[in-house]
Amino acid sequence: MTVRTTSARHSPLRWTLAIVIACASLLPAQTRIVAPENRYPVSEDVKVGKEAAAQATKELPLLNDSRLDQYVAEVGSKLAAAIPAEFRHPEFQYTFRVVNQKEINAFALPGGPMFLNRGMMEAAKSEGEMAGVMAHEISHVALRHGTAQATKGQKFQIGSILGQIAGAVVGGTAGNVISQGTQLGLGTYFLKYSREYESQADILGSQILARAGYQPREMANMFKTIEAEGGGQGPQWMSSHPNPKNRYEAITREAQSLRVQGNADSGQFPSMQARIKGMGRSYTAEEIAKGQAKGDQPVKTASRTPVRVAPPSTDFRTAKPVNFLQLSVPTNWGEVSGDDKSVTYAPEGGYNGEAFTHGVQIGVGDKGTGDLKRDTDGLITSLTQANRQLRFSGSYSREAIDGRAALRTTLSNVSEATGQNESVSLTTTRLTDGRLLFLIGVAPQSEASMYQDAFRRVRQSVRLNDR
Repeated sequence: MTVRTTSARHSPLRWTLAIVIACASLLPAQTRIVAPENRYPVSEDVKVGKEAAAQATKELPLLNDSRLDQYVAEVGSKLAAAIPAEFRHPEFQYTFRVVNQKEINAFALPGGPMFLNRGMMEAAKSEGEMAGVMAHEISHVALRHGTAQATKGQKFQIGSILGQIAGAVVGGTAGNVISQGTQLGLGTYFLKYSREYESQADILGSQILARAGYQPREMANMFKTIEAEGGGQGPQWMSSHPNPKNRYEAITREAQSLRVQGNADSGQFPSMQARIKGMGRSYTAEEIAKGQAKGDQPVKTASRTPVRVAPPSTDFRTAKPVNFLQLSVPTNWGEVSGDDKSVTYAPEGGYNGEAFTHGVQIGVGDKGTGDLKRDTDGLITSLTQANRQLRFSGSYSREAIDGRAALRTTLSNVSEATGQNESVSLTTTRLTDGRLLFLIGVAPQSEASMYQDAFRRVRQSVRLNDR
């Protein structure tokens, strides 16, 4: 028997793989996180978080900027999708809102609602630093630290939203635990986590960052940014988050054991930061507590009367908004809005410069997880953050777009332009590069049946040339 061998020069790929495997084996093992003991059902986290979020939304001066809310929701969706399987709870819904508050802070409530202070976003030096704060907060939620701390029977350090809008679980002046009908008696109050739980959130947060495609060292950098911005009095974030010993070093050490999976940075942070800095003054916690920010937020208004437009034509024309996409739309629909992410086609009178009441929008999202349903869920989360009236039934039907697997659902909404109920048809599929392609058809609820056939014909006409 003759045994043939292959030299290294004839098999560079084999040697490359061997080197990669060898290098990977040299990486230190990442820290194993174990969720603390918790005697409360997951439903209690959800209940407490919803009640507190409703109160926070009522009391806090939210910026309510749709572009900013959508951007933050997109970053948050990437992070939520990167939560390790053992810490995922299907009942949790991660949502993200921006508060017009000057202090550097953020807080997340049990079950997933998160509020980010404008001051934190202005202080961050990159999207990764902002994502680091968000990943830390998501980790508190995923590990169920609020109800876990209650399980220990610890005395709560709490403060009301009005008096202590401090942070991810409020510290400072203590108040009384007031029952709001939950087992925990938390209502609109927050726990102050222990240093043990802060360390857990740092480590799991850095792991989530790497899995999502962000450099975990950005979290450590953000903590240094926060400390520097706090000056001699100490930043608000640190007052509400007990500082574990050697926090920066611990995160940096953990980062050495992690492999960053891709590059999640959207490149939008500089423009979003410039946008937020141009939004007029922000308010201090003291001003908010005294109600001085009440009624002082700009509110966008629009016509509140029904819009009358011609029904969709039965004749269709071909449109090619980008080189890899072709579709057909009714001949009486024109291109009314477009950018590098989406294009909208609507009839005359169906678009008021900010929102469309009749027509269809087709667009491309960021590269996702590879799971169509998970990425569609993330898109819906970002849409509901941008429009608080949008409602999702939670179910999909399976379809095909140009031979590719697709999901379709119908959402309900109250139009910002007319104040009337409207029907929103959403269909998604995947491009070959992993990005999500979406089609959104909008029509008043009273006219929805008239538009169903038009939306169906638009979907069936889509042709993709992205291979």
